[in-house]
Amino acid sequence: MTGHAPGPGPGGPWLPSAPCTPEDCLTETAPAVPGPRRAARYLAGVAVLLLGIVLSPPARRCATARRDRLTARWCRAVVTAFGVRVRVVGGAAVPGALVVANHVSWLDIPVVAAVRPGRMVAKSEVGAYPVLGPLAARGATIFLDRDRLRALPGTVAEMAAALRRGSTVVAYPEGSTWCGRAQGRFRHAAFQAALDAGAPVQPLRIRYRLEGAPGQEAPTAVAAFVGEDTLLASLRRIVAARGLVAEVTVLPPIPAGTHADRRTLARAARAVVCGEPAVRGGAVEPAGAGGVSTGACPPCAPTPRRPVRPVRDTAARG
Repeated sequence: MTGHAPGPGPGGPWLPSAPCTPEDCLTETAPAVPGPRRAARYLAGVAVLLLGIVLSPPARRCATARRDRLTARWCRAVVTAFGVRVRVVGGAAVPGALVVANHVSWLDIPVVAAVRPGRMVAKSEVGAYPVLGPLAARGATIFLDRDRLRALPGTVAEMAAALRRGSTVVAYPEGSTWCGRAQGRFRHAAFQAALDAGAPVQPLRIRYRLEGAPGQEAPTAVAAFVGEDTLLASLRRIVAARGLVAEVTVLPPIPAGTHADRRTLARAARAVVCGEPAVRGGAVEPAGAGGVSTGACPPCAPTPRRPVRPVRDTAARG
């Protein structure tokens, strides 16, 4: 869910954008697995995805707790099939919360669902994706039509209603994907749903790393899905990578009632996810120009003269 972009761009003045592009951010060469192993990963991943489509109707009839366990196991199986290991740092995510995380890749969606399943907020175009679209619809995804700003209050109301019923709702409030070396500001709309429902906010931090000696794992942008990158190209990099780890850090939840308005709540959540220091006077420091943090998350683009391009996202913009 996002609000206004830092400035006018090809996607319109209110749509979020990021400086991350394949040319700038996806230049590293990661250790690769042999061709036969890549083929096995493709086959395993497709098989697990198709299995999910087949089993989703009976799973929907299960009690919520059991359905969430099945979803978490299936999503972990999808990620593992593509050769990625999920590591969870911290305690358990609180249920019935608005889960918010930074957004790096389409892979974030099954990775987060493996840790804390919930109703995903996604752009309406996701419903038309092959394989993923039917799964998203059957998973009670809350779709947002980004071309109809007037529909945003209705989407926020649907999120709030789900939270009131005790459901977990998952949103990526940057509204666009970044390569992981920097983060955009959190848009405010999703946080209004938490305020309206009196629900806590559960921040998660997503990091992708390449396996190494303990304490020496290298951060990587291999899993990033940015700029004019294609889903197929992104999948190829992920499947080929050796020792790719998706690390999800479960951060302290923000209790309901801690912040009076959605702006300060959004800034507080971003500060936690980004690892920024505490705020002045009880309010989080605002993000820098262009939505890039002036603190712990340095901007990616090495040259300010490079035009900012709209990014491809898998979660909602609103």
